[in-house]
Amino acid sequence: MYFDISRKDLLNPLKTAVSVVEQRQTLPILANVLVQVRDNLLHLVATDAEVEVLCSIPLEASLSNDNEGETTLPARKFFDIVRSLDDKTTIQINADADKATIKAGKSRFTLSCLPAEDFPLRPAIDETCTFSLPQRTFKELIDQTSYAMAQNDVRYYLNGICLDLRSDNKLVIVATDGHRLALAEEEFELPMEPRQVIIPNKAIKELMQMLDGGDNELTVFIDDNHIKFVISDSLTVTSKLIDGKYPDYQNVVPKNADKIVVVNVAILKAAFNQSAILSNEKVKGVRLSVSSGRMQVSSNNRDQEEAEIDCEVEYEGEELEIGFNVKYLLDALSIITTQEVELHFIDSNSSCLIVPRAIDSVKGVIMPLRL
Repeated sequence: MYFDISRKDLLNPLKTAVSVVEQRQTLPILANVLVQVRDNLLHLVATDAEVEVLCSIPLEASLSNDNEGETTLPARKFFDIVRSLDDKTTIQINADADKATIKAGKSRFTLSCLPAEDFPLRPAIDETCTFSLPQRTFKELIDQTSYAMAQNDVRYYLNGICLDLRSDNKLVIVATDGHRLALAEEEFELPMEPRQVIIPNKAIKELMQMLDGGDNELTVFIDDNHIKFVISDSLTVTSKLIDGKYPDYQNVVPKNADKIVVVNVAILKAAFNQSAILSNEKVKGVRLSVSSGRMQVSSNNRDQEEAEIDCEVEYEGEELEIGFNVKYLLDALSIITTQEVELHFIDSNSSCLIVPRAIDSVKGVIMPLRL
């Protein structure tokens, strides 16, 4: 196998592919990137056995069939070599069964290869279940929800987001760690049967780094075990799905929460940040005391230190006192883009519903904390 390519054309696709490779691998082949040359295209494939990234790069120089082939190179070493070179350098790579030679200007490197046939490629996905939407739309939905994903929870089905394609023509993205929930939805004309799948958090994190947030189309393919995101002709991300049943999130969102507090987002963030300074380091609890036109945010810790911050709010009703983890409150506010936010309460023992003012397509739910 032989090809030559400019360092400028190779660096970013290689960086994208290698990002999925874990430093510690159970299988040596997973520390390598698959390098394929065929039909005048260079394909780079990397995987951690859960998420696979495929980058394709056109090769300028016409190659004969004798130059086509495939091998695997140590991913990090290959990337570090390419990164170390001058941007105007042309890189020549020649590989046989167990060695690859990389030449660039006066530099020469030799890397050990592993057989391409040992590389664990994803099986082909049944492409009958597919839909498309603007990258910006999908990125916004993930941005509005991913903060609530669980991390390494024993309830493995929480370690990701739920993608729910519903029969009422809505695309709903949901994340929860059992203590809080985030939901965002978009009107969506469903081109297929309703479906609900759970996408692992690593796939979500990789995907979010690759989406450009513009109007370019994102095409999604789903089968029983995998999901594939075609970001462009040159970039594809494929991931295993989490096998499990997601909680009934619609029952988690409070209904009939008739105590509604309206407050400026910037003022509320400042109050929460200030109260967090003197909150208990372990539970990070703050107390909200709500009365007509006023909300007091207070905290204390084991050293008997206290903080009290008063906020002007729009509220008329009976007094309410309730505690929450202040980090959860700040995370929920971080995705609010409106100037004001609504806090919906039922009573002192029920979850709080957080929504942007006059927008009901984005919701945050936080369970109360006993202080």
